[in-house]
Order: sequence, then structure tokens, then C-alpha cells
Amino acid sequence: MTQPFELATFAGGCFWCMVSPFDQQPGIEGIISGYTGGHMENPTYEEVCSNTTGHYEAVQIKFNPAIFLYEKLLKLFWQQIDPTDEEGQFSDRGSSYRTAIFYHNEQQRKLAEASKTELAASRRFQKPIVTEILPAGPFYPAEEKHQHYYKKIPFHYNHYFEASGRAKFIRENWKKRKSDEELRRELTPLQYGVTRNNATEPPFQNEYWNHTEEGIYVDIISGEPLFSSTDKYDAGCGWPSFTKPLRRMELEERFDTSHGLRRIEVRAKTSDSHLGHVFDDGPGPDRARYCINSAALRFVPKGNLDEEGYGAFKKLFDGNEE
Repeated sequence: MTQPFELATFAGGCFWCMVSPFDQQPGIEGIISGYTGGHMENPTYEEVCSNTTGHYEAVQIKFNPAIFLYEKLLKLFWQQIDPTDEEGQFSDRGSSYRTAIFYHNEQQRKLAEASKTELAASRRFQKPIVTEILPAGPFYPAEEKHQHYYKKIPFHYNHYFEASGRAKFIRENWKKRKSDEELRRELTPLQYGVTRNNATEPPFQNEYWNHTEEGIYVDIISGEPLFSSTDKYDAGCGWPSFTKPLRRMELEERFDTSHGLRRIEVRAKTSDSHLGHVFDDGPGPDRARYCINSAALRFVPKGNLDEEGYGAFKKLFDGNEE
């Protein structure tokens, strides 16, 4: 039987930044970066960036609406952009970087219009919402080097994501966080120092560096699931190490030059907590080693997953029952 996949097409400025937020979501079959809305067939990246072809940089998402609703895609789309900027996005200026929702059917049009109206009514932004809602037309895939750029060249991608101003805008406009006063009351001095001030706990003298119980590790502040014991290993460094996160979209990776080093810092998107760093000397196929501070994490044993609202992750431990 043919799977009931649909297409969603969004323009949110530089298409490098519009893939990772959707890429790890359930029900997403594939994402292509490309060009749409213009008057030239098969344009090149250079032609589109010249702002003479009428195209938008965009992503086209193949998704299963029975698993991930179009309304949820719309919500996620808004949270990646500045919908009040009619001349581009962040450091990228020009018509090819404008924002738009390209609808593929009448139902998508109605839902897109409703979501735009809802955003305007929320008064989250002082200026008008200028993101266009347009009928979908021909979509031309971008060159291969631009596909899933955040995976291919993560160092440059993370530097660009921060330097462009997009990361700062998202943090300031789309993330709800506890006040500094609340966090000082709720966290230990070490937890506060690590998560809010980018401190590093001592190696081999922290809670989870040699912890082997089965379960998941969540953000100490937001409770968002971050890592699993199934991906944890002993890297010999004295801190908890993981080959991959549970949900890559829950993490933000930033270029870090503190202490005279060139590293990739790992932060939790929802809480903006400093977690640790990611290195490329791990044992897995991606060579990733997520070196994380125990003080930024809370462990949830597999036997408590249902009770604490993380039942969806029980499948990670199927076959491991005693």
C-alpha cells in the first residue's frame, strides 16, 4: 500500500538553516533544499543569490500527516524565522531570502492562513507579519553540496548559524525560559555554574561519568530528553560520553573559541543550557563524541519512563528486560 505522504514547502531564508529543525521529527520521510517561486528553469545557486530569477531559497519536506500534522510543521516553521522581515532573513538580504509558505492544496492554504492570523493576534511581535502564503509551483533541488549542509560541514554551519544572527533571534523570541532567580533557587551551585555560566565540572568526580544503568538522560532544567544509555560509552575522559543524541533537533551546536581552543559547544535548545562539547573522535559511524557535564543532566531509569512521561522511549530497551 502506498504511504500517505504529502509535501510541505517553506522558505525561511538560507536553506542551510531550515533542514535540521525538521530532519529528526517523526513522520518526516525526506527534506530537499532547493529553489522555487521564480521564472527560470533549473537555476543555479549563484543565479538565485543574484536576486534576478525571482526564486526563494526553500526546503521541500515529504511527511506523513498521520504521524506529524501539517499544523505542527507550520508551528515549527514560524519558530525558525523572523516573520516581520520583508527584505531577507538576518544577515542574508535580498528577495531570494524572503520568507514564504507554499501551499500544495486548499487545506494547507487554510491552515497556513489561520496560523499566520494566530501569530499576528498573539502580539509576539510589534511589527506586522509579512511572510507570504503562496501556491506551490515548480521546485528545483539545489546542488548536492547544499543538501543537509548542517551534517556535511557542521563546523562552518554552526559558526554561520550563530554569526548570522538567527540563533540569537530564536533564543530571544521563541524560547520560554525560567528566570535567573528561579534557576538559582532550583539548581545546585555546580548545576547553575555549568548550565548558565559555561563552567566545567571535574573529570572522574561527577555523577554520571561511570554510570551504567539503563535509561535516558534529560535536561536538568527543561526535562527535554537528550541522551540514552544505549548510546553511552566510556571514552576515558572522565565525563559522560555519547555517540549521538536522542533527538538532534533538541541540541544547538555553536562554534566556541573560549580558552584559546576551537571547539563545538553543545547547548540544549529549550533551556539554552550549556551541556558540553562534541568532538569527532568517537567510535560510531559519525565519529561523534558528545562529552557532556553530569551537572547539566538528570537520569530517568527505564523503569520510571512511563511514570515520568517518557514512555515513548521504552522501545530503546526492548529485549533488554531481565
